[in-house]
Amino acid sequence: MPTVLVASDANWVRDHVRAALCGPGFELIEVERGRDVRAAVAEHKPDLAIVDLQIANMGGMAVALDLRLEESGGRLPHVPILLLLDREADRFLARRSTADAMLVKPIDAGTLRRTVKALLAAEERRKADEATADEPPGAEPETTAGPVEDVG
Repeated sequence: MPTVLVASDANWVRDHVRAALCGPGFELIEVERGRDVRAAVAEHKPDLAIVDLQIANMGGMAVALDLRLEESGGRLPHVPILLLLDREADRFLARRSTADAMLVKPIDAGTLRRTVKALLAAEERRKADEATADEPPGAEPETTAGPVEDVG
């Protein structure tokens, strides 16, 4: 079951995300302040972070950049970030935030679900590619059979 971190100081935003992702398919973790996102990611290791651009105390842009800096330093795992924007014009700045996706509020529940599922699927592909890249070149798959003997 994917774990989704929702970061917003607005109750209506958290309620909207909770309603869109309700059901047995998701576990939600909620924080109300931008500065709490890093600690929540470290503790819960969510599969996705949904961050309100206008979250108090730090702002969604700063949260996204902070998560990427901590990731690059090896202090946090990679977490896809979905930024929730207040207006279409915010896309210009949001593109520079290193977020993986962005949606403008108010968000249609169906659009939010599809975006979340697409981000989670992309993260699974990234992890699979990363695992494949960690194998040494020319490595043969392990078998349960013993060594091959040359009978001559």
